[in-house]
Amino acid sequence: MSSKTVLETSWEYLGHPVFAKTEGPIDKTRKNLSSEHPALLLIHGFGASTDHWRYNIPELSKYYEVHAIDLLGFGKSAKPRSLSYGGPLWRDQIVAYIRERIVRPTVIVGNSLGGYSALAAGSLLGSEAAGVVLLNAAGQFSEEKKPPKGFMATATKTVGEIFLRNIVFQRILFENLRRSSTIRKTLKQVYFNTTNVDDSLVESIRKPSFDEGAFNVFTSVFNPGGPPGESLDQLFAKLSSPLLLLWGNKDPWMNTPVKRSIYAKYIPKSTKEIVLDAGHCPHDEVPDQVNSALINWMQSI
Repeated sequence: MSSKTVLETSWEYLGHPVFAKTEGPIDKTRKNLSSEHPALLLIHGFGASTDHWRYNIPELSKYYEVHAIDLLGFGKSAKPRSLSYGGPLWRDQIVAYIRERIVRPTVIVGNSLGGYSALAAGSLLGSEAAGVVLLNAAGQFSEEKKPPKGFMATATKTVGEIFLRNIVFQRILFENLRRSSTIRKTLKQVYFNTTNVDDSLVESIRKPSFDEGAFNVFTSVFNPGGPPGESLDQLFAKLSSPLLLLWGNKDPWMNTPVKRSIYAKYIPKSTKEIVLDAGHCPHDEVPDQVNSALINWMQSI
């Protein structure tokens, strides 16, 4: 009869502690039953943490060695002021974790901001990435990055300057965004079925926002002049691993007709796409469907 190992550990990247969870099947001889298969690494989205995989880790770890980490700046990981938060940092953090802690081919699964980071890491890892799974990934294509003209150019520049120069404005916005009522309202806007928008989920997002350095993470991420990352089309062109797209079709942020049409231009021809009746975070909203789709896909690659 098999059981499971469950570990919560701290790993260091760039000298800063990173919170990680590891769970996987073992037998009575303590042999890892998943060692013949790729490992799984789960990457959360903006403001979230390993807690956002609460309904996925227990099921997926019945079959695979599952890892989940808090990206630097989020959850229980460090939030140092010295870092420039953005795609390049999180890409390199994921790559380092796979090479130092997992040390075998890994399927990288990411939601929203974590999806972009997972794709960036996968495109860099080559054969070390056994696959990449994107759940309503964030990020822009090259054709979406054309600078605005006329009034929009002026307005964009003005808003950017206000944000950069007005610390009071930044602080007011941050304080409002980390209120429980605001978090709950935002989640209900992007979850099609709001059943799982519960106190536990809200608190898992709210609590880390009171850690030292959290405000600096917020201003760094939303700094218009922050660290640039490669466009999605550039990353897809570099990706050699199998790709699965799991779309929540009720997502008001990422799953628009225009966005999906652009994806169709650039994703590899072998890409598997599955559309789910869900919002921006299908892994938490319809976890049974996501878990089943992910397990079936991994058996086919």
